[in-house]
Amino acid sequence: MKQPGKVASAARRAVNDPLQAALTWRAQGHVQEALAVLSVPVEFSSDFYILRGDLELELGRIREAAESYSTVIAEEPDHIYAQGQLGFCQQRLQQWAAAAQAFEAVLQFDPYRDEVRLSLADCLLRLQRFGAALECFDKCWSEASRRQALFGKAAALQCLRRFDEAEKHYERLLAVDPYAEEALANMIAMAMEVFELARVQKYSQRLLDINSRSVAACKGMALCAIERRDYPTAARYYQLVAELEPGVTTRPTEAGDAVEYRISRAVFNSLEETRRKPKARATGEPFPR
Repeated sequence: MKQPGKVASAARRAVNDPLQAALTWRAQGHVQEALAVLSVPVEFSSDFYILRGDLELELGRIREAAESYSTVIAEEPDHIYAQGQLGFCQQRLQQWAAAAQAFEAVLQFDPYRDEVRLSLADCLLRLQRFGAALECFDKCWSEASRRQALFGKAAALQCLRRFDEAEKHYERLLAVDPYAEEALANMIAMAMEVFELARVQKYSQRLLDINSRSVAACKGMALCAIERRDYPTAARYYQLVAELEPGVTTRPTEAGDAVEYRISRAVFNSLEETRRKPKARATGEPFPR
């Protein structure tokens, strides 16, 4: 509880020096009160609007923070900190093109900011500028950025359909981080795209060894079992996928006689029948024919 004397003192400081008052409130852990002190526009001061943007960001008010940083940039286009913070706000708002522009501005002044370069590369991937993203990831040099840069390069190569190169980069990442589930999931997706079942099974099994409830791995194993016409095994994985991702049990439509992973309607019906048999045994209901 705030004491009356302290509140009065804080009010006087807010009138005389709102920036210092806000810093004092923030140092005491009162972020909302600090922001309230800066809620009234004043004659332009980059420190004022930077602090206001930082406080808004701490409170999760991303759009307002972006406006505060934009105010600084409008007056001082070369303000690197404001550009970077604006870029991070726009990235969180999924404004990929604007965020990329802000990150590029930062890197023009400071080309060794790998955390900014990684964010720029992420925006370029989402803008489907895969070649530019690959080049961006490749320029990351620090040890701290190594894992994310490896994954980013592999993803960019995958999007460029340079699957062999992408696979090598994913393997390099797995050598650094054997538990990189997303890398294995992407390797399964690549193997499915070219329909190399041996690789689908290999990567699916590796992923299951890490996470026995991985949807991507179970789908991969189900696909391999279906292609072997081993429907009981396929149904076991299908059952798990149905629990983890209920939408997968939607029946194929007449307009398109196949669903993802080349499962035909006939196979789908066989899987559904096999999946329900244990339930029939448990409830005493007859098996579907």
